[in-house]
Amino acid sequence: MTTTRRTLLRATAGFALVAPSIVRAQGGAQAAWPTKPITIVVNFPAGGLTDGIARAFGQHVSQATGQQVIIDNKPGASGNIGAAQVARAPTDGYTLLHSVSSTLVQNRVMFKTLGFDPDKDLTIISGTSSGVLPVVVHKSVPATNLKEFIEYAKKNKVNFGSWALGSSAHIFAQALNEKYGLEIEVVTYKGETPMWQDMGAGSLQAAMGSMQAMNALLVKGDVRAIVAPSTVRAKQLPDLATSREQGFTEEVFTVRGWLALAAPAATPKEIVKKMSDLWVAAADSEPGRKMMDGFGLTEKPLNHEEVMKDYEVLKATVIPRIVALGIKPV
Repeated sequence: MTTTRRTLLRATAGFALVAPSIVRAQGGAQAAWPTKPITIVVNFPAGGLTDGIARAFGQHVSQATGQQVIIDNKPGASGNIGAAQVARAPTDGYTLLHSVSSTLVQNRVMFKTLGFDPDKDLTIISGTSSGVLPVVVHKSVPATNLKEFIEYAKKNKVNFGSWALGSSAHIFAQALNEKYGLEIEVVTYKGETPMWQDMGAGSLQAAMGSMQAMNALLVKGDVRAIVAPSTVRAKQLPDLATSREQGFTEEVFTVRGWLALAAPAATPKEIVKKMSDLWVAAADSEPGRKMMDGFGLTEKPLNHEEVMKDYEVLKATVIPRIVALGIKPV
């Protein structure tokens, strides 16, 4: 009897030691994420701000986790194709989206159908400020500020490049048309790279976009910056006045938005939190700092909680603005 009790006690003691480890192993599958490569779908072509940040921050994530981060460019339909792909992906944290906020906000009123529901199908992990997006004109356009550009557009045929339908550039150009009775033609591209190629070739008179993507044209003198449609001046162009400084105080002439890292909506909260922390920390990593400096970005990325709050503010601000401009869904 004694031997049996001792044996039983040993057995149950052994179980007590083993059982918790089994539970931890079973419940730790999510906590151990990632255990294989992570794919980040960028819904614009390589070469622009969205792609550059994804690659630099993804490098930090790879270094921190020991897992490969694959950047998969899926441009098209102003970002809808790539976003829809991620919205339908497994909710295991291995397929993410890096996009611009306009894909999740503006597109819902710019398109009749998106192929996904931004609010129900995706959750935003982190938001990185897109920084100052200067408005520039081709060297053939004799304008040095926004007022001069408006006067030029009143007398000449002018087109304006936009990296996507319903982008901040699109809204800005349409606002000029509405406010000043202009007929600026908005030319929509699949990302910044082809837009700046046309700008360099002289087939565009004006455009708005990221400093890094347009920098080569600025250096060569092919384009001239005329206004910073933001609350602060661009770090690389300290002499370029903001819209407000030039007397354009309407909110529509001050652009705000961010780059969104998102996941399918049902992705476990633990994974969202961990990736959010990694993405915020990436801004302070060596590749992150280089990319941030290159694009003139100074604000640290918003974490999951912060960006979800600002998402609601952005929707409440931007959606009525688009509706008021009378841009018809396509």
